[in-house]
Amino acid sequence: METSYLIKLLKEISDIMAENKDKLIEMDGIVGDGDLGLTMSDGFKAAYDAVSDGAIADAGKLLFAAGKAMANKVPSTMGSLMATGLKQAGKDLKGKETLEDADVVQIFASYEAGVAKLGEAKVGDKTFLDGLHPAVESLQASLAAGESLADMAGKAADAAEEGFKATTTMLAVCLLYTSPSPRDGLLSRMPSSA
Repeated sequence: METSYLIKLLKEISDIMAENKDKLIEMDGIVGDGDLGLTMSDGFKAAYDAVSDGAIADAGKLLFAAGKAMANKVPSTMGSLMATGLKQAGKDLKGKETLEDADVVQIFASYEAGVAKLGEAKVGDKTFLDGLHPAVESLQASLAAGESLADMAGKAADAAEEGFKATTTMLAVCLLYTSPSPRDGLLSRMPSSA
């Protein structure tokens, strides 16, 4: 498939975040500062807008540009994490102008790796990764089994939902970018450039 697939994917994510902006604001207001809906809707819109003209044929450069635009638009903790995921996927797919199913799976695996590294989080810390990681594992298993991209996506969505539900019994371990870090006792801080 062409890199236009990625533009459609970013558009879909942008639309989903816009549709759920108020819900995310409400949910984040319970335990946070209530800006998550704005961060996600504005950030993914900026990511999509940056590449929507289709001028970038290289999948890696496209994803990196989308991540950079997101980082510039929403330089908050969550914005930086999501942008870093896109930029890591971009680094890992640099040079690809056509995508195979394995490349789509790699996007999600790279996204997870980027978020985990910047956030200093791991599965079980009761973070975004607890939903994303089972989806990535599902995508990898489906790819190995030779399933279609549509079937892979459906199974990954189910796995993500199960991972999300499992967080209800977890205690938060990783408080992304809070001081001091619960993992190592050192003060954590946002990187100088996201």
